[in-house]
Amino acid sequence: MVITMEECGELIQACSKVLRSRSRLGHIPEDKRIELQKEMADVRCMMDLMYKFELLDHDETNKGILAKREKLKTWSTLID
Repeated sequence: MVITMEECGELIQACSKVLRSRSRLGHIPEDKRIELQKEMADVRCMMDLMYKFELLDHDETNKGILAKREKLKTWSTLID
């Protein structure tokens, strides 16, 4: 769990760096995109291990994903 928390923190940092470094047209520098991808992969790896050790349940996660997508339809423009 500690490693998962650390990896989530590193993903947060990578997201912040992308937001700070992108141009006004939304272009993301390649090095920042690569770092974001790496940190996302690290978090996904830790999530996979949490499923393996039965700390997470795929069905419950999928229900949560669907619920979040419904909220995003209401509160953001990310989902049509």
